[in-house]
Amino acid sequence: MTSVVPLLEGKRIVICAGSGGVGKTTTSAALAMGMAADGLRVAVVTIDPAKRLANALGMKELGNEPRLVDPERFRPHGIEMQGELWAMMLDAKRTFDEVIEKLAPDTATRDEILGNRIYQQLSSAVAGSQEFTAIAKLYELDQEGDYDLLVLDTPPSRNALDFLDAPGRLTGFFQGRAIRIFLRPAGLGGKIIGRGTGVVFSLLKRVTGVDLLEDLSVFFRSLAGLIDGFTERAERVGALLEDPATTFLIVTSPQHDPVEEAIYFHRKLMEARMPFGGMVVNRVHAIAESNGAVSPELAAELGAELADRVAESAREQAALAARDHAAIDHLEAALHSPPTVRIPELEDDVHDIDGLAQVRAHLFGSD
Repeated sequence: MTSVVPLLEGKRIVICAGSGGVGKTTTSAALAMGMAADGLRVAVVTIDPAKRLANALGMKELGNEPRLVDPERFRPHGIEMQGELWAMMLDAKRTFDEVIEKLAPDTATRDEILGNRIYQQLSSAVAGSQEFTAIAKLYELDQEGDYDLLVLDTPPSRNALDFLDAPGRLTGFFQGRAIRIFLRPAGLGGKIIGRGTGVVFSLLKRVTGVDLLEDLSVFFRSLAGLIDGFTERAERVGALLEDPATTFLIVTSPQHDPVEEAIYFHRKLMEARMPFGGMVVNRVHAIAESNGAVSPELAAELGAELADRVAESAREQAALAARDHAAIDHLEAALHSPPTVRIPELEDDVHDIDGLAQVRAHLFGSD
C-alpha cells in the first residue's frame, strides 16, 4: 500500500497507537496536515509534554483547546492548505475539571467539588494517567467542534491498553459497591468510620488544621449528583471508540521490540473488538540494488581506500535494510497481511514543517 487515503475514507476519528519512540506524534501531525491540505477541517490532539508537535508546526506552545495553525506557515514548504489544521496538547487535569463543570447541576455544586481537597488530589491522580481524559476530550471535540476529522496521538501502547479500558473502568467505579457504601446516609460517620479511625482523623485535624473527615463527607455528598452523568458520559466515550467511523492506526518501526509491541497491541484491539485500520511503519531502510557492491568504474574513480569505505557503508545499509524487511515480514505474517504504509528512513529527525511535509508525502503516496 502506498497511501493512507483508503484507510481514512468515511472516518471521523483516527487514533495513532504504538510503542514509544516510533514516531507516533510525527505520524499524527503529518496525517492531519495531509488531510487538512486536501480540504478537511482537522484537529490533531497530542499528549506529548515535550512540545514536539508545537515545535514542528512552528508554534511556541499549544493549550487544552485547539488552535488554528496559520496556513501561511505551509506555503514556503510547497503545501497549499485547502482546509484548516487545528492543534492542541492535552491538559489532563483541566479536561477532568471541565467534565465536572459540564456535569455539575449548579455552580454551587461545581465550586464545592473543584475546591475540595480530596477531589484535587484524586483528579490529579486520575487525570495524570491521561487515558480517560484523552478520550473525553475526543468526545467533546466530536460533539461540539464541527471537525471533519480528529487525529489522536496516544501514550505508548502498554498505557494505551489502559486507554481502551478507561471508560469501562470508570463506569465500574461509579457503579461499584464501595462507592455506594460511601454515599449512604451517615455512611462515613457511622459504621465506615470506627472509633479508632475517628481518633486518627481528630488528631490529624488538631495537628494540621485539615478536617479530612469533613472533606471526605463533602466530596462524596457532592459527587452523588454526578454519578449518573459520569456513567452516561463513560458509556458514550466507550461507544465512540467502537464506532465504525473511528479507526486505529498502529504506528511502529522495524525493530524487534516495537514490532512485538505492535503485535501485542493488535491482539488486544481484536479482543476488545475495536476498529483496526492498518499499519504505518516508520524509518524503513531501503534495499539497494547493488547490495554493497561498488562498480569497477566507481572504484577506479574513488581510489582503493575510499572505495573500500564506501563498499563497507553500503554493506551496512544493505544489512539494515534486510533486517528491517525481515521484521516487517514477521509483523505482516502475525497480523495476517494488514494494510501497511512504509515510511523510509529520512536523513534528519523531523522537527519542523519541512520534515512533516516529507512524511506527509510518503503517507499520501505523493513522494
